[in-house]
Amino acid sequence: MKAVKLAYLCSSMSWGGLEMNQLRNATWMRQRGHSVLLLCRENSPILLNAKDVGLPVQFIDAHKKYYDFKAGKILAEKINEQNITHLIVRDTRDMSLAAIAKRKSLGTIHLSYFMEMQLGVKKKNPFHTIRFSYFDLWSCPLNWLESQVKAMTHYDARKIKVIPSGIELEPFQSSITKKEAREILELPEGRQVFGLIGRFDPHKGQLLLLEAMKIISDPNCVVCLLGESTKEAGMEYLEKMNAFIRQNNLSERVYIRPFRKDITIFYKAIDAFIMASKAETFGMVTIESMAAGTTVIASNAGGSPEILGFGHLGLLFEPMNASSLAAQMTNFIENPFKFHPKSLSDEAQKYDHHKMCENVEKALGI
Repeated sequence: MKAVKLAYLCSSMSWGGLEMNQLRNATWMRQRGHSVLLLCRENSPILLNAKDVGLPVQFIDAHKKYYDFKAGKILAEKINEQNITHLIVRDTRDMSLAAIAKRKSLGTIHLSYFMEMQLGVKKKNPFHTIRFSYFDLWSCPLNWLESQVKAMTHYDARKIKVIPSGIELEPFQSSITKKEAREILELPEGRQVFGLIGRFDPHKGQLLLLEAMKIISDPNCVVCLLGESTKEAGMEYLEKMNAFIRQNNLSERVYIRPFRKDITIFYKAIDAFIMASKAETFGMVTIESMAAGTTVIASNAGGSPEILGFGHLGLLFEPMNASSLAAQMTNFIENPFKFHPKSLSDEAQKYDHHKMCENVEKALGI
């Protein structure tokens, strides 16, 4: 087999799902015996986390989103110096830089884009078409995104692959009981607990869930919100959440808990998980909940419908509609065993990171 060196490019100074997936995938491929390098900015969150897992790193400078030919030339030189054979990007802000670097390196690298966000508008103009033509692979995590790329770009459909995002399933096979998990999170026994995990942010929909709770009068229906405030947004959204709870007398039915790394405990403690975002492109938390055998109630938009088998593996509600969410929560309360935990965890097997890595290797030709 030809020797390869994979480089994962990430210039982002944020720390969210995109950056986490880039680091996770780089780490998994290294564990599989591949030579891996992370190209990132100094003092970035992904750098700090890469150090924790011992991933080799090279620094890059900040660059302009489009037509930064100087930065592209520098990246091409680094690619040649490091003997990089495959360059992988996930952030659209890095696509132009990567395309320039490939051109400057005389096309000697295999360039891949792993899609994390849906396309907002059509990208069929000559500038996008030329930029995309430098990519040897466009990987989509779901079929609906593949269809979107085909409809909204002129990218060569033969080079599009559907490779779901992967997760490590082992942690979700924990034998911890619901009772034990609730004791850890200090949640009440004998009540229906709905949960939402994520940063306290308008995009995650905590207030939408609280509005649904206001509609549901059943005192045995409670909510656990696990997360923390977004650093950039400060405490404003959390303050709005607390004000809504006070004004609507929900203090005995809403439990706010700080984020914790052992998220399996959260999924084991709740009865159903709420995906309240307007439209998640993929939704790793949906997969995590299924892996734990926990029912998902999700917005009927983005990637959630496909992941949930369009209603065969979970409940779907009208996006941003508290009444629709409340109705589906009530449906769950009336029939909490509609989706068997083992069926959900079995379905999650298709997202096993070992299978995902095998598919990536095949797509990269390594």
